Amino acid sequence: MSAAALGWILASGLATGLGGLAVLAFGRPVDRTLDGLLGFTAGVMLAATAFSLLVPALDRGTVAEVGIGVLAGAAALALLDAALPHAHARFVETGAEHGHGGPGARRRGVLLLAALTIHNIPEGLAVGVAFVAGGTELGIPIALAIGIQNVPEGFAAAAPLIEAHGRRRIAASVAAVTGLVEPPAALAAYAAFDIADELLPVSLGFAAGAMLYVIVDEIVPESHLRGNERVATLALVVGFTLMMILDNVFG
Repeated sequence: MSAAALGWILASGLATGLGGLAVLAFGRPVDRTLDGLLGFTAGVMLAATAFSLLVPALDRGTVAEVGIGVLAGAAALALLDAALPHAHARFVETGAEHGHGGPGARRRGVLLLAALTIHNIPEGLAVGVAFVAGGTELGIPIALAIGIQNVPEGFAAAAPLIEAHGRRRIAASVAAVTGLVEPPAALAAYAAFDIADELLPVSLGFAAGAMLYVIVDEIVPESHLRGNERVATLALVVGFTLMMILDNVFG
């Protein structure tokens, strides 16, 4: 692995910390802003899935191979989602129900951390597989996409953690830590598929399926929970368009 690839892998994961640090300066965003951030994140991830994962996968393999990979990736995330306890509606404040800083809120903080970790695993896999499949030409666009969406995601993720712990610094730190799972996942995917070129179409499809599951099952529904569907949808289109442009510029 080149130094450039390693640098992009680390930077994409650490970008979550930048969003977490934003909480120290701005505090908890209002619901409309929060839902816009989630919609933007979903748009960037959706475009990255289509242009940086599925298109290269279909260029390298058959529709059947890619389809098997997509189904396997979605199934793997569904199993992980069902097996590990976590707070599914990660970005919904529940302080009024549990009491600010109480045992219920602290437990929810742990569940939020588990949810964010689950969410970040497929992002790391996607970055690692992209660098194996196409080097920096394919790896940089997907790493850039993941890094871009990690910033607002880290900001949005820290909001409910403030409710759980009552301290912005703790919320920002925990949100940043959740992004640390991405580089190891990326490196594991790189090592696993670097020696099996024939599996790249399936592996790209797998990463795409895992990301699609996260987008449809978690991010989009959560962005619509507070009555800001139009804001979230428009932000999704903006994020999708931005990533489409960046993918063509860097690809």
